[in-house]
Amino acid sequence: MSLNIIGIGLADEKDITVKGLELVKKSDVIYLESYTSKLAVPVSALERFYGKKVELADRKLVEIEAEENLLKPAKTKEITLLVIGDALSATTHIDLIQRAVEMKINTNVVHNASVLTAIGATGLQLYKFGKVASIPFTHGDYEPDTPYAILTENQSIGAHTLFLLDLKPDENKFMTANDALRYLQKLEIKQGKGLVKDNTLVVGCARLGAKDQLIFAGKAKDVIKKDFGAPVHCLIIPGKLHFVEEDALRCFQ
Repeated sequence: MSLNIIGIGLADEKDITVKGLELVKKSDVIYLESYTSKLAVPVSALERFYGKKVELADRKLVEIEAEENLLKPAKTKEITLLVIGDALSATTHIDLIQRAVEMKINTNVVHNASVLTAIGATGLQLYKFGKVASIPFTHGDYEPDTPYAILTENQSIGAHTLFLLDLKPDENKFMTANDALRYLQKLEIKQGKGLVKDNTLVVGCARLGAKDQLIFAGKAKDVIKKDFGAPVHCLIIPGKLHFVEEDALRCFQ
């Protein structure tokens, strides 16, 4: 018996790997972690393709009630947690594995594509990305400048910056690339380092890995007006570009 943490990719029910599907088929209980990203298809599509019932797992179930719902049951049953993207992109899933090891529970991890690799579709070279930054929804006085600090650090070494955008799937609330750029512009006014100006090169992405993925590269003043459509979005501010990267980005202007 074991705990299986399976990355199911970015787009639809068919993105799961053969190894992952084999584990799903023999699972007794299957959860879909539903709070760190959004799949482009409904849960019913997964259930039809897998031939199994899939239950949604919110943050409380995975993090606070993990022992009761995932870990202890995995001592006598095959328990599977499906993760949109890669199995271990979110630190909460790494913590889950550590707890399983401490409880001497057998674990299986199946990796898959994530936004961290899918951004290669922009033509920007993956090894030239620096630290990843998250842009949160603001409320009250909560308006952290961490995203700008990470951008500053990455720009100092010529590295690209990937911004992951906040989401609250249970409220059907997803930050757009446009709002993320507005957030960075507000921080620019406060910081004044000239890193996010109207003519700054920015790359907005939506639904990476899906058939209708959208990538748009251009000046910030143009990207902020672009309709990127349905979630999930992300934003990139490139660092120093290789001429091959420059050529690639022209395809998305």
